[in-house]
Amino acid sequence: MASSTELLQGTLDLLILRTIAIEAMHGWGIAQRIQQVSREMLQVGQGSLYPALHRLEYKGWIKAEWGPSENNRRAKFYSLTPLGQKQLEAERDQWERLTEAIALVLNQAGGEA
Repeated sequence: MASSTELLQGTLDLLILRTIAIEAMHGWGIAQRIQQVSREMLQVGQGSLYPALHRLEYKGWIKAEWGPSENNRRAKFYSLTPLGQKQLEAERDQWERLTEAIALVLNQAGGEA
């Protein structure tokens, strides 16, 4: 399984932004959703997740508000800001261009590995 440390730099930010674009979530919920949606292929550890959340909040792409979690514990819920929505769109476009370019290289004719 790939861990968040194996993800391309910046990919974790994109995954977080996409995950909370749907609904506000607390940190553990974000990690669980990424793992679930990726069919258990991506696991985001707390040591990667929380620094990323703080960095995104500092940039103004997400905001955090305290609220009760499913088990009635106090948790920070993260949601996308308008600036974060714009960043998500830009990063998705960039990701699509990058993956297309990588696919071209991997699928080139005559270069069987």
